[in-house]
Amino acid sequence: LVLGSLAPGRGAVYTSNPEVKIPEDKPAKLSCSYSGFSSPRVEWKFAQGDITSLVCYNNKITAPFEDRVTFSNTGITFHSVTRKDTGMYTCMVSDEGGTAYGEVSVQLIVLVPPSKPTVTIPSSATIGSRAVLTCSEADGSPPSEYLWYRDGALMPLEPKRNRAFSNSSYSLNPKTGELVFDPVSASDTGEYSCQAQNGYGTPMMSDAVRMEAVELNVGGIVAAVLVTLILLGFLIFGIWFAYSRGYFDRKKKGTESKKVIYSQPTARSEGEFRQTSSFLV
Repeated sequence: LVLGSLAPGRGAVYTSNPEVKIPEDKPAKLSCSYSGFSSPRVEWKFAQGDITSLVCYNNKITAPFEDRVTFSNTGITFHSVTRKDTGMYTCMVSDEGGTAYGEVSVQLIVLVPPSKPTVTIPSSATIGSRAVLTCSEADGSPPSEYLWYRDGALMPLEPKRNRAFSNSSYSLNPKTGELVFDPVSASDTGEYSCQAQNGYGTPMMSDAVRMEAVELNVGGIVAAVLVTLILLGFLIFGIWFAYSRGYFDRKKKGTESKKVIYSQPTARSEGEFRQTSSFLV
């Protein structure tokens, strides 16, 4: 089938393959044919997320792509694609006089197998609390989906429908790789591992990490509170004892007991000199 896009005017633009999937490092052809243009001017733009760049302008490949892409009247060809080339490409054709315009889009997916995923798993989780386990890998294209295993057994999306996991309360998101226990139960103890797969190449498994579901240590918390209260009591008693013995009063009096006494000099005859004033500290 040939898909087409007809815009205002006489021109029509077509593509024979609106979605192209090519392994990394292989050549890729993005087709774009057109009719009804007396003097066609072809442009290609590349959109990846919020970033848009121009691949071809006025029938010529732009500088950032000229070493890797070739232009023809039937499309553009990548000599060798990389994972960064994944995105949406739009072929836009117009007459120089502006009497006709048409466009068509081609999705390019560069296939890259997943890498070994990394996991974040707590070594212990308190029974009755919430625990979050994560799994991710950065190389897969298209993006990987994730499966979780406990003690080598595949964890179902709905645990209550599986006898082996019916005592667990968790939610699993295959696209984000997040496994959430809310709450943790005693049966959730085990070795957890995650598998990443994207339909291309070999699925990859993470290392297994053990998580222990443990009871809340009420006795330890009570003991810690008691020790804190006892220490606080000793501190209060020490302050009270010091005040009752007058320790703080003596220190205050000691700092205020030093005084300066000054006496006016008495009359003396000329030529006579003796000490007429004294300072007592």
